[in-house]
Order: sequence, then C-alpha cells, then structure tokens
Amino acid sequence: MKQEFTISIYSENHVGLLNQVTTIFTRRHINIESLTTSESAIPGVHKFTIVVFTSRDTINKLLGQIERRIDVLKAFVFTAEEIIHQEVALYKVKTEALLNSNEIEKLVRQYGARILEVTNEYTVIEKTGHKEETQELFDKLDRFGVTQFVRSGRIAVTKLNQELLSNYLVKLDNDKSILD
Repeated sequence: MKQEFTISIYSENHVGLLNQVTTIFTRRHINIESLTTSESAIPGVHKFTIVVFTSRDTINKLLGQIERRIDVLKAFVFTAEEIIHQEVALYKVKTEALLNSNEIEKLVRQYGARILEVTNEYTVIEKTGHKEETQELFDKLDRFGVTQFVRSGRIAVTKLNQELLSNYLVKLDNDKSILD
C-alpha cells in the first residue's frame, strides 16, 4: 500500500550528490513530490528533505541504496505522524485588486497569512502551512488574479526530543573508541 514518506538525508556538501540521490528514485520510477536542501544544525553537514508516495518495502530499499552513497552520513524515513512539517507560499497580486475590495485583506487574516511587500503595481502575500492550506489560499486569491505563485518544498523536524543524526554520530564515535 502506497503512503507518504518524508526522508531526511544528512551528507557532506559535495557537488553531484543531489544528482546521485535523485537517480536512485528515477531508476525505481518514484516521483519526488517535494525536495529541499539546506545546511543542518551541525557545521559542515547538509540536509535533504524528500517527500515521496510509495510502499514501506520500497522506501526501506531506497534508504539502503541512499546510505551506500559515500557522501551520505545517514538517512532516516518518517511518516506524517512522526514529523512536524510546513511549506512557505508566496502569492503576487495586483495592488489594485487589494485596494478595490477588502476581500483580499479578509483572506489574509482568515488564513493567517501576511503581506510582505506593497508597491503601486503589486502586493506579495506569504502563507506558511501544509500544502493543502497554501493551495486553498491560492484558489481563493486567484479569483482576484494571482500573477505569480510559488511554494517551497517541505521542511520538517521530528517529534522526537533529540536530533537523530547527532545521536548517530555519537554512537559512531563511541563504537570507534571501543575498536581503538
């Protein structure tokens, strides 16, 4: 049975690693729904957050293939219940539409969005939330003529109290000390 999984991959920041990782998904004909990369809390370590729909068996095989990459330190997989996640969306509308009616202002308040910039020509609105929420606001704002729309990929943290990579690195260090 297919379900949504969020994969967190921790790696060194090396050229070509993103291509290597996405190739693993391509070979298995798995579409990446969302992908974000950034520095992690650990200096020198980057984090990839990837969202896919697949089966538990397939995701476990993918994890094994990802972790065999030399530059990958560790990869973890989570279900929606195990993480807290958000996306950011930006909507650009004509300022004229904002001034001609108070409907856009009502929508901004109703959806907990905020206005980032207002010029004579356009207004930029920001909404943080789940994909369904940002899409719903787009659908409502589009009645007024959204001229540009962009949504980020998922960013996520686990509901666990500790950083999994930090614990993994400490365990590796302890295992190395035992072998020395």
